[in-house]
Amino acid sequence: MNFLDLHVIWYALVGILLTGYAILDGFDLGVGVLHLFAKKDEHRRLMLNSIGPVWDGNEVWLVTGGGALFAAFPEVYATVFSGFYNAFILLLFALIFRAVAIEFRSKQPMAWWRVLWDASFSLASVLAAFLMGVAFGNVVWGVPLDSGREFAGVFLDLLNPFALLVGVTTVALFTMHGAIYVVLKTEGDLRDAARRWATRSIVFFAACYTVVTAATLLYLPHMTRFFHEYPVLWGVPLVTLLAVINIFRELRRGRDFAAFLSSCAAIAGLMALVGIGMFPNLVLARPDPSLSLTVFNAASSPKTLKIMLIIAAIGVPLVLAYTTCIYYIFRGKTKLDPMSY
Repeated sequence: MNFLDLHVIWYALVGILLTGYAILDGFDLGVGVLHLFAKKDEHRRLMLNSIGPVWDGNEVWLVTGGGALFAAFPEVYATVFSGFYNAFILLLFALIFRAVAIEFRSKQPMAWWRVLWDASFSLASVLAAFLMGVAFGNVVWGVPLDSGREFAGVFLDLLNPFALLVGVTTVALFTMHGAIYVVLKTEGDLRDAARRWATRSIVFFAACYTVVTAATLLYLPHMTRFFHEYPVLWGVPLVTLLAVINIFRELRRGRDFAAFLSSCAAIAGLMALVGIGMFPNLVLARPDPSLSLTVFNAASSPKTLKIMLIIAAIGVPLVLAYTTCIYYIFRGKTKLDPMSY
């Protein structure tokens, strides 16, 4: 394999952008999942304000990843977005309702008004995380494609057991990630409650991850092909497992930031595992794998890949700089003031 091949470089770049999105938007989706577990209005406001300055910026990574996919692998973009159209419309509505709930929730003091938007925020967060996982699970499991490499199934084909399991696991992963973020950003009773949420969500995620791993090894043997060909790659699942274990260890020692970094590393490791297992496929075709969309048969022309790589070399550092700047400005514990949500 030539790691300097433009196709491989763009495969890695799209993966990096989607990993950035999973790490950054993952914790604010997790905060949304946990939102209704907070019983006090003050605690719910603190949770909203912990993500308030960053949630919209986090979604820039999704837009950037989608744009990179469109530029480098337009056939994949067309097939996935047309085949998963209904699921993506539901995801879009969920993301819209999350944004509206964040902005509207504290506009009125009435209890019913706040409860309405609290429920909208939390349920939309659960739905968004679940749908992302289901879409991801289908890409790994395989979808029906015809001879023109277009989606040849129906919506119900996407609700297969493996995809649903990955959807639940994604909710568990983001819940864990969000709970650790709340621990990092809050104080007092809310932080104590978030520690309990984090501990329970780690157990929930570990159970889901174990089942997904077993199902992958049993039904998707192709996902381990490169690990057998290049034994050094077994270090990736090992590091991922150690990162998950270290989350619990760091929380027990009160090192919240280290626990959050371990959670980020666990997500990056999981994305790397999928990327290694899937290569060179971008969308696996089922039941005929020969119809799969790969980094080679679904890519733009070499000239386009070269030009877009130059643009990416300029744009990605700007996104990184923007993200770093925002998180630096809003570092520290979350406090409520008259301008808070």
